[in-house]
Formats: sequence, structure tokens, C-alpha cells
Amino acid sequence: MRRLTVAFHSRRGWALLSVHFSIAFAALAGAVQLVLAVQPVAQLQGMRTLVGIIVLSCLWAIARSLPPNSIERQFKHPSFSVVVKVGDLFDESGGLVVGFTDVFDTSTDDEGIITPRSVQGQLLQRIFRGDASALDAALEAGLRGSPILTSETEESKPRGKRDRYPIGTVVAISSEERKYYCVAYSRMSNDLIARSSVDYLWQSLSNVWSAAALNGQLGPIATPVLGSDLARVSSLGHESLVKMIILSFVAASRVDLVARQLTVVIHSDDADEVNLHEVQAFLNSL
Repeated sequence: MRRLTVAFHSRRGWALLSVHFSIAFAALAGAVQLVLAVQPVAQLQGMRTLVGIIVLSCLWAIARSLPPNSIERQFKHPSFSVVVKVGDLFDESGGLVVGFTDVFDTSTDDEGIITPRSVQGQLLQRIFRGDASALDAALEAGLRGSPILTSETEESKPRGKRDRYPIGTVVAISSEERKYYCVAYSRMSNDLIARSSVDYLWQSLSNVWSAAALNGQLGPIATPVLGSDLARVSSLGHESLVKMIILSFVAASRVDLVARQLTVVIHSDDADEVNLHEVQAFLNSL
């Protein structure tokens, strides 16, 4: 039902349905005419036959119009591919992009600063096995030399980290033979609400691609739909965010190849927010 709703939520979905229905109807009607021409059969004549053709054509059209769970486009000059799929980010190979705030908070304990279900929370639990001190140490090592914009006081920000780094700061950390590109794409307010924007996200994506080109040796890179979780870019929906990520990557790759493959992974809970037929059409237009 979810895929059906997504499929016909746009004009493109209805256009696909119409095309597939017309093809199926013409094929079935032609088959019936051929059978009648060779061997007339009374049962194939009349309104029931017409209704049967219509029903079968509708079923075929709906089945063919349902959005897939994965799409891909291969680009040339330079050669790279973009994949968009529904799945689990941590099942992907190669480097992973993980969104952080400008203070690089990591706590998922009773303070509740970071939500355990977020990608950042999953990085802590699944890769660092819940050891926040190990993740903090990796982040601190990567942040050495990065400018600190400002430092909050204990009075102004009683909970969480207090050193603020520029939006777009990327820390490339290694674990289990892969890179994690931890990027500050949102600002954590002193009341612990993360906020981002289109400008923040675009700048952060550009910096991630630069870091991947420098550290990733053209290996595959996968990213979640940044800006769709708690640090939401409120002016853009999930589908628009997916397109923005793709556009940013393609633009960067045409200047300097970033990776041989980018995979944008949509969480299953958000799959009904993205029509992959629409995203495929966008990919094909680039």
C-alpha cells in the first residue's frame, strides 16, 4: 500500500500508469483478436472479455509502475555511478558519511543529547560498541588543528560539549578498515536543539566530498539523507534532500573525481517520503 501511494502521488506516476496500461491493453486486445481470427470462440466475445482485458491491464500497469527499492545511473567523463536505495547505511561498503553538530556531541546516555536511533547514535553503538570515550578520542584527534570558533561556558551550555567548530568541519576517522566522514552540518543550540539550513548542508556536503577525494582513494562512499532527521532542513522534504545530495556530488565529481560510487541510503521508515521514479528522472537529467 505504501509503494502504491508513493507511485501515484505525482504526475509522473500517473503518466507511467497510463503508458503501461496502454501497452498491456493493446497487447491483450491484439492477442484476443488473433485468437478469434484463427479459431473463433464464443466465450472470448462480449463485455466479459473487455472487462477481463481492462482488469488485467490495470494489474499489469500497477505492478510496472510501483517505484523500485533501488535506482542507479552510470556517469561518464569521468566514470562514476550514483545509487539511491532503501536500506541500512551500515550495511554499505566503503566510507560512510555521519552527520554531527558543530560541537560534536556524542552522549546518548541519560542526558539525551544524541538520539540513539540517529546515524550518529548508531555509529556509537554499532561501530564503537557504546564506548563514547573511544569515539570522543577519535574525534578529538581529527579535530586537532581545526579552528575553534567559540567556546560556551558551563553557565551558557550546562550540558554537552562547549567548543564550537565551523559548519562544514569534517573529521575523517578510521574503524574496521573503513572511513567515517563525520561532518558538522548543523548548529547545536544551548538548549540542545540541532538546527541546520540549505546553506549549511550545501557547504557541508562540499567539504565531505573534498575529504573523501583526499582520504578515500576513489573507493565507494555512502551517505544517509542528511538534513532529514532531528537536525532537519525544514524548507526541504526528503526527496528534495536526496536530489540536493546527488546534485552536490555530481557537481563536485565533474571538477575532481570524488569516488567511483555514491550510495544515498534512505531509511526504511522514510521510504514513503521519496518517489524513486522522480529521483531516477532527476538523475537522468544530470
